[in-house]
Amino acid sequence: MKSTTSRAAFVAAALLSFAAVLAGGATPRTGAALPEQADDVAAAALYAKHCAKCHGQDGRAKTFKAKFNKARDLTDARWQAEVSQERLFNSITQGRGKMPSFKKKLSAAQVESLVAHVRGLRK
Repeated sequence: MKSTTSRAAFVAAALLSFAAVLAGGATPRTGAALPEQADDVAAAALYAKHCAKCHGQDGRAKTFKAKFNKARDLTDARWQAEVSQERLFNSITQGRGKMPSFKKKLSAAQVESLVAHVRGLRK
């Protein structure tokens, strides 16, 4: 009888814990993907704010402003293979050609996140 009572108590505790998770009372552990997803969202927001006007939302530089300024197609696999992380960082920070400098507008961490975002645009 004692084992039946212990088993019932265990099942009740497990069900209450599961119900608490479903109700939002506790958050299940999902690993380290959540901070990365937050970083991806932040980088996408920075890109949309500072880069998309010229390079386009998809990075293909198909906007009027892109054609006028001869903005780079960031999805070009050949260019992606040739350009270094350092050059991307420096281009964003210092500007390049008609591209303005973002040194005073973005922190080094923000520029690094943009570099990673640009790398993700590769087709």
